[in-house]
Amino acid sequence: MFSISEKAAEKAKLILKNEGKEGWGLRIFSAEGYCSPSFGLDIDENPQEGDEVVEKDGLKVYMDKQTFDLLSELELDYYEDEEQEGFILKGPMPSCGPGCGGSCGV
Repeated sequence: MFSISEKAAEKAKLILKNEGKEGWGLRIFSAEGYCSPSFGLDIDENPQEGDEVVEKDGLKVYMDKQTFDLLSELELDYYEDEEQEGFILKGPMPSCGPGCGGSCGV
């Protein structure tokens, strides 16, 4: 099941507060590629009809059903070192996008 790390929840809530959007959530969306989907992250006030909602420590993450299914085994985390920082998805990434028809690598 998709999860959110404590660090990601804390950082996202701080970002939302600094943006004047306390109580809002994050939206993860997929951009269909031929055989390797890519994902984006945005700020959203409310879930849309049919969204899956995952919550951690008061942070809500919204995804449509297709994206939720693709990311079901992943965790939203926050990474930072001396050179870079940002939200990352950890775990086994899906290798076959929905437009692929299950024929990746063929």
